[in-house]
Amino acid sequence: MPRALITGITGQDGLYLSELLLAKGYEVYGLIRGQNNPKYGLVRELLPDVKLLTGDLTDFSSLIRALEVARPDEVYNLGAISFVAYSWENALVTSDVTGKGVLNMIEAVRLYAGDDLSKVRFYQASSSEMFGKVQEVPQRENTLLWPRSPYGVAKVFGHYMTINYRESYGMHASSGILFNHESPRRGPEFVTRKVSQAVARISLGLQDDITLGNLDAKRDWGFAGDYVDAMWRMLQQDEADDYVVATGETHSIRELLDISFKHVGIDDWEPLVKQDPRFMRPAEVDLLIGDPSKAQEKLGWKRQVDFPSLVTMMVDNDLEEQRALNGR
Repeated sequence: MPRALITGITGQDGLYLSELLLAKGYEVYGLIRGQNNPKYGLVRELLPDVKLLTGDLTDFSSLIRALEVARPDEVYNLGAISFVAYSWENALVTSDVTGKGVLNMIEAVRLYAGDDLSKVRFYQASSSEMFGKVQEVPQRENTLLWPRSPYGVAKVFGHYMTINYRESYGMHASSGILFNHESPRRGPEFVTRKVSQAVARISLGLQDDITLGNLDAKRDWGFAGDYVDAMWRMLQQDEADDYVVATGETHSIRELLDISFKHVGIDDWEPLVKQDPRFMRPAEVDLLIGDPSKAQEKLGWKRQVDFPSLVTMMVDNDLEEQRALNGR
């Protein structure tokens, strides 16, 4: 039975990846920060077969202890402070967790593996935010990185540290450069979930409107459940490498709103949407759209859920959730 250790298991990717690995017969361990973590109950409810270990990406000794308990064949480093807007408010904490946390984890893996570095395969969750001020469209694995947020800068550090450990020590260490991926498990602070929740509540008469920032911002959005399959495939390859995971399509916030509101029978949504400069980024990224050709050809990966299906999936989930919460 293969064994896996996942950091960031309480996030949407950690939950979907755990389900995938359990279905493939893995023994799965998850690193969770703090005994009183508010998401502890959620993980226990959804994933009763996952063994949870207490640890922190900023606490090196806790990572060593987790590795000694889990004895993993594969380590998936998904843990990060992942809300880009917050990274401007607290760049130092973001750098410590999202950047230096990668170094702590991969160094812990190296020391744990000892003389047999091939016994543990390492996955790093890199991000399309690393491209920032994009230098070519679409973005590929070798596109110049030009991050435009403290989060993006921290992800670049972790990305290059993963490459450095692969080249310096011969570790099986791969980075997945994942473009935006969403799901009903996405946190409500992210724009896709903020929209799906608001649309559900507006359609049920529980909310009057929604306030957003730049409606013309565009992203390459995919389904998180599809993207964790790409992570797993990377660690099954004979040679470690870096891969862009994306749909190759871009959609605007306006399109997101259009599909969401039409799904609940509201065609004219403009009077229901307000804009506020507070939700504008200090430095907006340019056109983020990924070229997934390498992942498709080398990993045999293919996205299964298209953008309209993703959006309606999220709205349906929030309709059900809001009805349950409010007795509708």
